[in-house]
Amino acid sequence: MTEQAQQKRRQKAKADDSDLTPIELVVVSVTEKAANCRLLGGEDVVTVRAPGFWELVPGEIVKVMPHKQRRNAGRLSITGDILSTRLDVSLLGLVPLRLEPRGTWNPQDEYWGEDDEPLDDWARKTIAWGIRPSFEMEQVLPLDGPDGPDADPIIIANELKNAGDYEGAWRLLMKLCESDVRCLDAHAHLGNLVFNHSHRTENALRHYEAGLRIGELSLGQLGDGVLTWGWIYNRPFLRCMLGYGLCLWRLGRFEEAELVFERIRWLNPTDAPGVRFNLTEVRARREWTAG
Repeated sequence: MTEQAQQKRRQKAKADDSDLTPIELVVVSVTEKAANCRLLGGEDVVTVRAPGFWELVPGEIVKVMPHKQRRNAGRLSITGDILSTRLDVSLLGLVPLRLEPRGTWNPQDEYWGEDDEPLDDWARKTIAWGIRPSFEMEQVLPLDGPDGPDADPIIIANELKNAGDYEGAWRLLMKLCESDVRCLDAHAHLGNLVFNHSHRTENALRHYEAGLRIGELSLGQLGDGVLTWGWIYNRPFLRCMLGYGLCLWRLGRFEEAELVFERIRWLNPTDAPGVRFNLTEVRARREWTAG
């Protein structure tokens, strides 16, 4: 590098460090070395290195106090401290996921037990809700699996996890979020990794809530409709909501957990995941235990 080029580089670095004030960024993914973010309200990618960066969650807004900042090939890199994090998906400029009409849901078409068996209280209440419109939420799966376009990256991530390669699963799920933060299944499975294997419940809750709040951007189209488990693309949203409720229960936030589980029952009245059993435990104020 010539002396002139070195001088220009030093001048550029000095200019970048001349105005070190707090900056708000949107987290898009987290790697082993840094958090990848973008400017709030912009598309420029920013690399953040700060203590505790590995606990940041895609979709969150993080406020960083830079100590140093540099540009390399036009990309801003910040070293500093995390001042705060918050979740406000209304500021992310996201296009809500579509809700595709799927006819109507009629409780008379569902199986509630044998004819000679008395109905449970939850079944009677569900049947009383009557016929409702049914929808399926748009599925966002922005990457092909590593084995080609027909390989589902969520399935691959689960296979990595089941083989004990949690870091590999984490990396793939983070890549999904970076490609499109609306990939609700990536948020749900990141939450599962934290909930089941690190037991950092507060952090797991943040992953689930990010997916939940992004999915909620679509619910203005729902009215009194249902998002049943039977339409498989509803499952990522329902998984985020279920994980969020389980975290609240695990943290002893019973009233909040009860509201979440009741909401799942309303949205998914046939209750394939068995949320009614969680509700029984939460209403009795029993502590969460691994099933």
